[in-house]
Amino acid sequence: MVFEVRSSISSFANAIRNVPGLDLIDEEELPDDDDDKNPAAYLVVPSDAALRQVVQLWRRWEGKRELPDGLKPWRNVFETLRDVRAWGPQDRVSDAERSILQDEIVGRAANEFVSVELELVFRRNEGVATEAEVSVVNAIGRSGGKVHSKARIRDIGYHAILSELPVSAIKEILQLKQSSIVGLESVQYIRPQSLAADYTETEVEQLSEVIESDPSSTPILAILDGVPMQRHPLLTNHVIVDDVFELEENALVSSRVHGTAMASLIVHGDRNSLEPALPRKIVSVPVMGNGDEFPKHRLIVDLIYQAVVRLKDGENASAPHVAIVNISLGNKRRPFHGALSPWARLLDRLAHRYGILFLVSAGNITDEFQIAGFSGRSEFEDATPAERSAATIKAIDAVKAERRVFSPAETVNGITVGSRNYDWVPDAQRFASGANIDPFEGLVISNPSSALGPGFAKSVKPDLLFPGAREHLNVTRTGGELFVQPMRRALRTAGLKVAAPPVQGDEAAEGYSNGTSAAAALASRTAHRIHDALEAEYGNEFLQLSSHQRAVVLKALLAHPASWPEPTAALIKEIVGPSDGRRHVMQKDNIRRFLGFGTYRPDDAVACASDRATFWATGVIRSDENVPIPVPIPAAFGGKSQLHSISATLAWMTPVNPGRQSYRAVRLRMNEPAWLGSLAVKTSASQPDKNQVNRGTISSRTWVGDKAAVVGENETANFEVVRMPDNGLEAEAAVSFALAVTISMPGVNEIYEQVRDVVRPQPRQRA
Repeated sequence: MVFEVRSSISSFANAIRNVPGLDLIDEEELPDDDDDKNPAAYLVVPSDAALRQVVQLWRRWEGKRELPDGLKPWRNVFETLRDVRAWGPQDRVSDAERSILQDEIVGRAANEFVSVELELVFRRNEGVATEAEVSVVNAIGRSGGKVHSKARIRDIGYHAILSELPVSAIKEILQLKQSSIVGLESVQYIRPQSLAADYTETEVEQLSEVIESDPSSTPILAILDGVPMQRHPLLTNHVIVDDVFELEENALVSSRVHGTAMASLIVHGDRNSLEPALPRKIVSVPVMGNGDEFPKHRLIVDLIYQAVVRLKDGENASAPHVAIVNISLGNKRRPFHGALSPWARLLDRLAHRYGILFLVSAGNITDEFQIAGFSGRSEFEDATPAERSAATIKAIDAVKAERRVFSPAETVNGITVGSRNYDWVPDAQRFASGANIDPFEGLVISNPSSALGPGFAKSVKPDLLFPGAREHLNVTRTGGELFVQPMRRALRTAGLKVAAPPVQGDEAAEGYSNGTSAAAALASRTAHRIHDALEAEYGNEFLQLSSHQRAVVLKALLAHPASWPEPTAALIKEIVGPSDGRRHVMQKDNIRRFLGFGTYRPDDAVACASDRATFWATGVIRSDENVPIPVPIPAAFGGKSQLHSISATLAWMTPVNPGRQSYRAVRLRMNEPAWLGSLAVKTSASQPDKNQVNRGTISSRTWVGDKAAVVGENETANFEVVRMPDNGLEAEAAVSFALAVTISMPGVNEIYEQVRDVVRPQPRQRA
């Protein structure tokens, strides 16, 4: 049933809380409608009879007649609405998707074909589902269309058909003709076929030195991407290609750009940074074919599902030890606007089922935008770095509704990675380029093309920013107004150095990469390095953890070092506002759109320091349970009036309720510690609001102070992980979680050693 909301989803939610019989949950789980001019709530009613009764009540209320006794609470609901109706043609194809389909048919003959994905209403009963599918297939045939692929994935409530329809049938869909396919009750959505995001071209140069290594052949990381150049000297000894969909044969070597670049970044990092290769091989499962495009006759959701099941499921699993899966991909035709995509729902389900940490790119948006206050290029170039930064932030904020993360970046269980304006290009080389303009000189922030949050139910997205090259702006139009476009091409003067196929001939080469795809690859590499460090320190103690516990430990430790760069957060607050200091939650919401939980250099996640100590703990938590976790406080932490901090990050994988608004079945929280006063710390202002971080599956908090803490002998700080009341039937008896805690006092070098003496691990077990 569709409830067209007059003002906001929040007002509707507040009104409907006291109405029995509808599947509605806490407001924090409702879709984000901040950027939607016509918000709507799609609720499940228990039966067709109940649906008809609600519509009758609405018509009665519209006619200004009194509602029956016992149903009067509906008055408050109806006051928030414009309309109540059953699902219809106008709901099956959105305005944005109608626009894409309209563009697809311009100038084409009536009998030419256009690929569309038909998502069917999911029926639990297989017989009913088959009957519905047959009816839709028959309708496609009657329209002159063809069926290329079908998929039904019960776990996520997904049933879809990929078909080609003639332009004549597409026109009927755009006209919302009840007699056409758009009028079929079995069809829930009609969408243009998923399209891979645009991947940048690259400069190519001669391959530099290759350092030989002998990695282990038991991979813990998989990459789902384009076909890599397997015989590239930088990859041949490091990448196992599992070509399950037989895409390699038809992929020209010269077109294997994206898969080669992502594999290179994961194995070697930015080649300008001169890092050692990973000690294990990685496995690549190509899901894009020639030209780094999704296969024309396959549903991408089905490909991802089959790829992950092949890696992890059963005795014949091809890579059963994989704990990290990199997805530097996205559907450019499916920006996130409140409703979870099937691809995101799939990742959430698979993450919880198998214990996998998915690292997903946020998406790159390279459309031009206007920078107000400048009449031309020279004026913008001559502005100070601070003026350019402020103007660019203001310009991007003005079009934020058009720059949302791409499916599947709204994943709830995965980590979404945005692109930070950073790379390892030598300064002398960078100065060689003067054709483009650096909008964020000296500022740590997301690149202009990096897609913005928030995520599902207003959760923090992107979660993290990782280096994606120093992105400059091209001036596209002037003449009284200034229009710019993020730089699409990765260059040696502004890019991450990677393996690349040759432009001509057979010799392998090196090129450059940038954007959120590259950032997600570096985040995946960092997760692998965290795994390596834990394995080296704890041996079998770590390796014998369940796959779910290892995945959430990696998730917590990957997110844990992130923080807002304070000058950037202050600038966003100043430029975007709101200026009313009492609206601090909205101010922080605007900051996290750009920064997520924050940024850090990849080495920070695995490096030790004498003036800080990081603990981690993992376990399971059952329904309505609280788990206390004591953390020792070193004596050196007390008695000094200087800057010190404590930070904590909680991570878990939730089971999900597909098809219901109560999607996140399990919610965990860290209780606010009672010991803040004695340790002379208080909540840091440079982080998302505490309510914002309770909406996903990562909760990260920092407490800071500069007055002397009171620390007794054998002092501990007791953290508490709390499981909130579960939402829906998909919650299980126990859920794995991980908590990471860091105690830091810059310049006090005894912190690490004092803590290590207390919690020194047992000697590593030898095989």
